[in-house]
Amino acid sequence: MSQEIRAVILDWSGTTVDYGSRAPTRAFVEVFRQHGVEITDEEARGPMGRSKRDHVAAVIGLPRVVGLWRERFSREPSDADVEALYDDFLPLLKRTVANHSEVIPGVTAAIAECRRRGWKIGSTTGYTRDVMEIVTRTAASAGYAADIVICSDDVPAGRPAPWMNYRAAEALGVYPMSSILIVDDTPVGIEAAKHAGGIAVAVTQSGNAIGLSESEVAALAPEDLQNRLERSERMFRAAGADFVIKSVAELPTLLP
Repeated sequence: MSQEIRAVILDWSGTTVDYGSRAPTRAFVEVFRQHGVEITDEEARGPMGRSKRDHVAAVIGLPRVVGLWRERFSREPSDADVEALYDDFLPLLKRTVANHSEVIPGVTAAIAECRRRGWKIGSTTGYTRDVMEIVTRTAASAGYAADIVICSDDVPAGRPAPWMNYRAAEALGVYPMSSILIVDDTPVGIEAAKHAGGIAVAVTQSGNAIGLSESEVAALAPEDLQNRLERSERMFRAAGADFVIKSVAELPTLLP
């Protein structure tokens, strides 16, 4: 990498904490179940990276989910249904992240190396501020903390809009955006990085793209894991990723 890097802005779930991005997936599946509609993990994961209200709206608008909603309620889902699901989702997510905010292995050492090089450490998330109070507290107890945290409710629109990345760069006092690595585990996060003018780094193995816990990944046959990683990389390259790594633990390999 020839550019002079001055900062890194990282996502949270699936990128620095919660291997496999399990907390939001489980919360989405459960909140729809509580409302009488069974969605799959794959459907829950599809819009991952967006603000959580936008995520709810995206899932409820899926053709299969619309059909299930119609069967259950004899009508199309409405904006009021989106709001009701979102209102029930937030407290459920708070309970879920309390048990799924472990720092991903290798993150603490990688961030320490970034700091040793004088980089500032920013972060963005599709979570709201009150949810992140739980996540950051858990992460800090395990040795990981960002200099600043920008949440979806801090900006007019979440990913793929660039606003969270701009707000993070402003808070860090770093520009131009081309001097910042922006690390995310979702295509929409990579799009937001490119929209902001940053260097987009996609995370495959530890994140939403594969969506398995560390132990589940370890149990995969090597060929199966490699196929999943290659599919994920193609997806992220199509979204505009400049670099693709398996986890933030590999971030120092990109450093000059």
